[in-house]
Amino acid sequence: MNVRILMLGDLIGRPGRRVVKELLPEFIRKNEVDIVVANGENASGGAGIIESCAKELFSCGINVITSGNHIWNKKEIYSYIDKYPQIIRPANYPPNVAGSGSYLFKHEKSGKNIGVINILGQVFMSPIDSPFVSVEKEIGKLREKDADIVIVDFHAEATAEKEAMGIFLSDKAELIAGTHTHVQTSDAKIVNGRTGYITDLGRCGSINSVIGFRAKESLKGFLTNIPQGFQPAKTELAIEGVLADIDVEKRVCTTIVAVRELL
Repeated sequence: MNVRILMLGDLIGRPGRRVVKELLPEFIRKNEVDIVVANGENASGGAGIIESCAKELFSCGINVITSGNHIWNKKEIYSYIDKYPQIIRPANYPPNVAGSGSYLFKHEKSGKNIGVINILGQVFMSPIDSPFVSVEKEIGKLREKDADIVIVDFHAEATAEKEAMGIFLSDKAELIAGTHTHVQTSDAKIVNGRTGYITDLGRCGSINSVIGFRAKESLKGFLTNIPQGFQPAKTELAIEGVLADIDVEKRVCTTIVAVRELL
């Protein structure tokens, strides 16, 4: 049997939550989606995620929220992340850090277990443990818990690091998607005939913007070299990501297509 997975790129602030709220329920129904995984690390004000926003996203049909380097921006996260195992932070943080780097989702219709892992890149990022070593360990833990499918959100800057991860995991996971750069890439593909892959899912928010934020502040920063505060852009909203079918028995991705739905 096939399980259909929708992975959504970084949600950018209130506009990102709005477009998900308005488009996602119908998209799920129309496309018979079994599980939705979305990167929510920018869901509150463009950096971090607070509990009320997480609840809002779950109510829209998102099953698992992944994150990245901005997961700790809102200090409220420390008080609630352990209450929501379906909100995961990168697995390659030190083991004493709050939260978990993976989540095992039980798909009620099929009874199948879908493991979701979040990892953070090293290239052009703050120092962190190896994502390659960490993700392999996390996959082992999920397989020991009888995960039928493993999905990975690789939150990383460098395309080379992401493509290397796609090849590294092509015999270990069924679907790998990059996040963090907020620009959807055109390389959705199946690696080595088995694993679905895309370098970056894109974003949920404004597509006429600078990676989801207003151009005004971004341009001022580039022109003056003075740090700016960034505000999520509110116009021309869309959801972006991939829709993938996984053959559970064979543990292979059979189709993967990029998604962009305009509001």
